[in-house]
Amino acid sequence: MPTTLSPAPTGLPRLGQQLLPVLYQHRLVATGQLHRMLTPHAHRPVYLRRVLNQVRGLGLVDCTTRRAGRMGGAELLWFVTPRGADIVEASREVTGRAYRISPETAASQLQEHTLTVVETGLAFTTWAQALGDECGPLDWEPELVHRVRDGENRLGDDALLIPDAVLRYTRTTPTGRRLLTYFLEIDRATMQVGRLGRKLTSYARYATYVPAPPPGHRSPTTVAGREAWRDRYPAVPRLLIVLTGASNAVLSRRIEDLRALAAADTRVRRTPQLAVGITTLEQLKSHGPFAPIVTPLLGDPISGDILLSVPPADVISSADQVVR
Repeated sequence: MPTTLSPAPTGLPRLGQQLLPVLYQHRLVATGQLHRMLTPHAHRPVYLRRVLNQVRGLGLVDCTTRRAGRMGGAELLWFVTPRGADIVEASREVTGRAYRISPETAASQLQEHTLTVVETGLAFTTWAQALGDECGPLDWEPELVHRVRDGENRLGDDALLIPDAVLRYTRTTPTGRRLLTYFLEIDRATMQVGRLGRKLTSYARYATYVPAPPPGHRSPTTVAGREAWRDRYPAVPRLLIVLTGASNAVLSRRIEDLRALAAADTRVRRTPQLAVGITTLEQLKSHGPFAPIVTPLLGDPISGDILLSVPPADVISSADQVVR
């Protein structure tokens, strides 16, 4: 179901109340993105800018300029201050984070990746509104940590899986409502395909990872545990790889390369419970998630929608949580 926005600090207008948890969760958001998230029916974000400046004057948010220069003037990017983060965390209505963005990080080269993750989530929220589905501005969470093997995590280790975002989308069909969950992996054509291919192995490992019993709890009669994902999700989340940042020809080659890497990866091939598809951000924005825009990672390269290898949208799948 749509995530409830945090309560307002006293004296803030409703839009100011909504801004704080959005900026806290997504870390860095452009003014135009906030406009599409929170005031999509307004022709221009005049009121939004006024409220942003009001909240900034209270010391709850701050802004920086986008490093990638754009014609028409500098674009402002917004983030919560430590004081604003304290207010959001006190509400307990969004997932608390140990990490807080600093002004230095907000102005760093990480801007573009962070903004692209937001843009991907926005594509889902925009289409959800058009299709009568539900996916709000807090229904995707960036960089949630998932353990994929036992032991301490060290530099260069692979004990943790951190998707770019986990997105929840409620699909409404004639036969019911389904809560769909996705791992989102965003590729701006800046990393080697081989590195992304290695991350596919981590996703496959997570789909089958069973935590070891705590020390002192092992015995010959110990019953095998259950997969770690069952404590967080109704089913193994589908993995959607979203490509952007290059020409269609380059992105098409990256899709072919990823499929070749997956076909050669024994663990990925032997984990059918992990459904993986690849699309581009441009297709997602232009045609929507339920158009035939997704190429499966394995098998025949026949395009489908984001449901991947599960039954059509009008058939309830036991792999998804049915929302009554």
